[in-house]
Amino acid sequence: MNSHLATAPSVKLQRAYGHLVMSAQRAHGDVTRLRNLRQQGSYRVIFPRPIGGNIEAVIINTAGGVTGGDRFITQMTACEHAHLSITTQAAERIYRATASATGTIATTLCAEQYAQLYWLPQETIMFDGARLRRSINVELHGSAKFLMVEPLVFGREASGETLHSGALNDYVAITRDGQPIYLDRFKIEGDIAASLARPAVANGARAVANIVLVDPNARTFLASLRDILPPNAGASLLSDAVLVARIFAADSYDLRCALFPLLTYLTNNAVPKNWRL
Repeated sequence: MNSHLATAPSVKLQRAYGHLVMSAQRAHGDVTRLRNLRQQGSYRVIFPRPIGGNIEAVIINTAGGVTGGDRFITQMTACEHAHLSITTQAAERIYRATASATGTIATTLCAEQYAQLYWLPQETIMFDGARLRRSINVELHGSAKFLMVEPLVFGREASGETLHSGALNDYVAITRDGQPIYLDRFKIEGDIAASLARPAVANGARAVANIVLVDPNARTFLASLRDILPPNAGASLLSDAVLVARIFAADSYDLRCALFPLLTYLTNNAVPKNWRL
């Protein structure tokens, strides 16, 4: 062996970085307009033709996914009386990474007085060996309405993918008038498929979604929501203003079939166009 090959330094791989900052404000009448927008690196946002004066923002990851060492930051604000709906162009793919390099997605959302903010990204798909640290921090005014869905898929069953290794550290925190109203921490690592197979974890389900509705009238949605939930799902009230639902499904297709009528109901038929494709 040549000595210079044995001592050659390791190659530093290029990593993806994206930073998106955006806010929307209410203009004259019932029309919401873009207030400011800054997009850097591998993050872009586009705006389909609005319906009913609301803004629909579609986030695009031009890197094509997330792998070890990648870092993506999103900061979105719905200013006073503004109506803002946010989704993604496609499912976010989390690819294999080394144990020492974890991908990071950090999202901060804010809804001011009487604002309406929907956070409705499409699925996040974890591939075998993927490692992701993800956080969502939400700050709400007491009069604001907020709806969140986070669909998560562990491998694509139709492609024969099984997650025998990987790690996910997921954290969601929602405050209302400065007081915490929802905290959720989900952490799984190692042989993910084996963990999901356990009856007390997911009973073999490979897709899961959390729905959180914060609305002064959240209680009025509960009964009708339960009527359209699939068998492997449940919904409850944390308070009169906070409704939470969790859905388990065999795969991403079954999960989307379950989610679409729920989102149609909770958004009053204002599901982002990308969800309809």
